[in-house]
Amino acid sequence: MALNITGDAPADALLTDDPFALLVGMLLDQQVPMETAFAGPAKIRERMGSFDAESIAAADPEAFAAVFKESPAVHRFPGSMAARVQALAAEVRDEWGGRADAIWTRPGLDGLAPDGAEVLRRLQELPGFGEQKAKIFLALLGKQYGVDAPGWRVAAGDYGVQGSYRSVADIVDADSLAKVREAKKAAKAKSKAAKG
Repeated sequence: MALNITGDAPADALLTDDPFALLVGMLLDQQVPMETAFAGPAKIRERMGSFDAESIAAADPEAFAAVFKESPAVHRFPGSMAARVQALAAEVRDEWGGRADAIWTRPGLDGLAPDGAEVLRRLQELPGFGEQKAKIFLALLGKQYGVDAPGWRVAAGDYGVQGSYRSVADIVDADSLAKVREAKKAAKAKSKAAKG
């Protein structure tokens, strides 16, 4: 299934075709609109001429930060997020043979494909991926990327619920984007009211 997250066909095609790009988009998805975050990999590719874990991990940190700062910026916090993307790229290169999809496909020591709980554990070990981000990404893999790890919905928690419209995992078009935005707005208001 082709992803439709950014509203930009080339950026969405990169996310669809390149698991590492999708992983980086998820990493960037904080304190910026979802579309901006997930369009980040396409901006990086355009400016670097390539997009792979090896090249990004090996890039000079200052030069890579400059890629993030070029207008329009990849992220509102270009320096710190460039460093996080490089740390993620190094992890994918060193621990997963340069293949982001190995995180959710590589068999465990038992020789079996990973289940949802194991994929979640692996995601949470990545730089920049806390529990919530890992659960959202697992839900995105299950709902839209064809990953069918046993128990992924349970491992993803509320984000794994079909039709929940809670996160980027549920965005397939402009209508679902609007529903996700409304759900996030309601959740933020509820949280603010609880604190007030």
